[in-house]
Amino acid sequence: MKNKVALITGVNGQDGSYLAELLLRKGYVVHGIRRYSSTNSLVNLKEIIKKKKFSKKFHLHYGDITDTDSIYQIIKKSKPTEVYNLAAQSHVHVSFQIPEYTSQVDGVSQLRILEVVKEIDPKIKIYQAATSELYGDTKLKFLDETSGFNPVSPYSVSKLFGFYISKVYRSAYNMFICNGILFNHESPRRGKSFVTRKITSSVVDIVNGSGEILKIGNLNAKRDWGYAKEYVVTMWKMLQQKKPDDYVISTGKQYSVRQFIEESFNYFGIKILWKGKGLNEIGYDKKTKKILVKIDPYYFRPNEVPNLKGNSKKAKKVLGWSPKTDFKELVKIMIKAELDK
Repeated sequence: MKNKVALITGVNGQDGSYLAELLLRKGYVVHGIRRYSSTNSLVNLKEIIKKKKFSKKFHLHYGDITDTDSIYQIIKKSKPTEVYNLAAQSHVHVSFQIPEYTSQVDGVSQLRILEVVKEIDPKIKIYQAATSELYGDTKLKFLDETSGFNPVSPYSVSKLFGFYISKVYRSAYNMFICNGILFNHESPRRGKSFVTRKITSSVVDIVNGSGEILKIGNLNAKRDWGYAKEYVVTMWKMLQQKKPDDYVISTGKQYSVRQFIEESFNYFGIKILWKGKGLNEIGYDKKTKKILVKIDPYYFRPNEVPNLKGNSKKAKKVLGWSPKTDFKELVKIMIKAELDK
């Protein structure tokens, strides 16, 4: 792995931190971009920072991917052989509230990176984080690299631009660019505003007596949930291939938000029963009859995506990758991490 240098945007996020750890273990020198903040935003990087063997090869840069000069200066200075663009405004619900900002961060910024790399060194390999939200409100049972896109949010439309501009530069300038169409991938490092972490943290608070009711949006939305720590391996694998391509990364199974809630409470031996319909539906403890879950209209999206389930046969065949952590084990991992905190 001599002379391997990676630059990761969004390095202090869930995926960025796991990827940084992976690449450091593989002998890379890793540079990461993070936005300036007056609050501590390095909690996901604590494992890297406290290990001397990692910290010597790990370099943080203040930067902003909406600023072309910022991107240019960091790439010029760090001289990466691989760039992983993971920075994003990745909350779908929030994208409806700040659509213009979302489009700049999730779409146009990939164009900025491509232009800078094309100017500095077109041989630099690039990974672009796409998303299963590209498929939107689809009727297809399984989704793969050939399935049509139907984005229904500012977030997914912005990501669609990033996806296609990557394909354009790949063909027009013979650049090595891969799109990773990752389905929902979760971990204890997920932000608490995301539904899975919101559920696990709220359930632990309720069990510990510091919380009372979990307020949630669409209980029936179904997602293909995997483990983020495993998914970042595919990002690296894509850039090690002889030819650039696009890959769907998923488990091939889907579960509803309702099932995620049930499994989280089940960890503590609490069986949730449901009563009512629509906005009036509640979830209560079968044993104590106490109400633990309520519907809050605030958490509904203006456009809902009811079902997403991926087909990763191509990734298995070409990358030699398949998921190892199933749904129940993922919930356990997240619950245990909350308890440890």
